[in-house]
Amino acid sequence: MNALELIDKYYSDNPELRHILLVHSRQVADRALQIVDAHPELHADRLFVEEAAMLHDIGIKFCNAPKIYCFGEHEYIEHGYLGAELLRAEGLPRHAGVAERHTGTGITLDEVQLHEWKIPVQDYTPQTVEEEIICYADKFFSKSHIGEESSQGKIRKTLWMYGADTVARFDKWQKKFSL
Repeated sequence: MNALELIDKYYSDNPELRHILLVHSRQVADRALQIVDAHPELHADRLFVEEAAMLHDIGIKFCNAPKIYCFGEHEYIEHGYLGAELLRAEGLPRHAGVAERHTGTGITLDEVQLHEWKIPVQDYTPQTVEEEIICYADKFFSKSHIGEESSQGKIRKTLWMYGADTVARFDKWQKKFSL
């Protein structure tokens, strides 16, 4: 499986968005691979982590976020499950799980119901160590500030908007995945 070929298949018509997606995804993949290499005791699948990190945001093209050249019809919160649908259609169900469960520190069933988001009502929290690693690594890099890395303090402050449980998941991963 070649992640770049898959990205090109869906993003060749929008070079600005393709660039943002590639830079962001490479940053996330590099951070995730540092974690995998620093923690062999986790037995994470290194090749899968790299591939899935490169594809975790493949659904953004379907969303409306003009600041990052996304001109789709869906709300941004939907990019995870939309990307998962795309990856399942491509025969990549394991990669789809990462796309589906990487938003925030994962989204619980209760959070979906509370916020009434336009996503299928289910649990979207990471289920595997690989999903956790990519979800955690993703928090350090924004697509709207490409090339910059967020501090742990800034990430925690942003996550507080979504509640204490979200911050607690991040803090747990911070200890588990320390570099």
